[in-house]
Amino acid sequence: MIKMSHAQRLRDLLEDAIVEGRFPPGIKLDPEALGREYQCSRTPIREALQQLAASGMVKVVPKRGTFVTQLGVSELVERFEVMAELEAMCGRLAARRITTQELSELKDAHAACRERLEADDANGYYYENGLFHHCLYRASHNAFLTEEATRLHAILKPYRRLQLHVRHRMHSSYAEHEAIVAAIEAGDAAAAEQALKDHVHIQGERFTDLVANIERLHEVGLHDVP
Repeated sequence: MIKMSHAQRLRDLLEDAIVEGRFPPGIKLDPEALGREYQCSRTPIREALQQLAASGMVKVVPKRGTFVTQLGVSELVERFEVMAELEAMCGRLAARRITTQELSELKDAHAACRERLEADDANGYYYENGLFHHCLYRASHNAFLTEEATRLHAILKPYRRLQLHVRHRMHSSYAEHEAIVAAIEAGDAAAAEQALKDHVHIQGERFTDLVANIERLHEVGLHDVP
């Protein structure tokens, strides 16, 4: 069993709080207040914030402090475009390289998504959806691609979570997963690539729905935007 450091556990807790909207985009994170809330010293707080800054979830502004990353609409669209291309590449490579064990893990993650969908549990679906995508990254058997996809996935976490709260999005997301799994199992690299690209890329009504949700999320933290 891997032993996690205090900083890593704290980083996970802070990441969850950001994703859940407790620390909305633009809000300033106070190390002393965080230390009191999570009952830990300044060192793990500092290390956890450094890890979050490395992943892009927070931004350190010299002489002003650390702020939860707030992306403008154009910046967000750019990142989703890159994410769609990275995941499409993962899908193409996974269709050719996935092992029997990895395919079993992907199907298990897909089944777990179905359970959360049937329970109408958007937050639970979001967690299982993350495991599904990370299975795909690993199945690409390209360590650099996996690292970059994982890093950008972390940056987009709060926004991908917001998408799942749009009406019927869980159902369409699951249906898209079905197509992805089928293409990868069939070894159809082109179909897997296109299915992943369509799954991640935001356009049309999905774009306007996401923008509306982002505006609501930003309203909470606008007074602290650096």
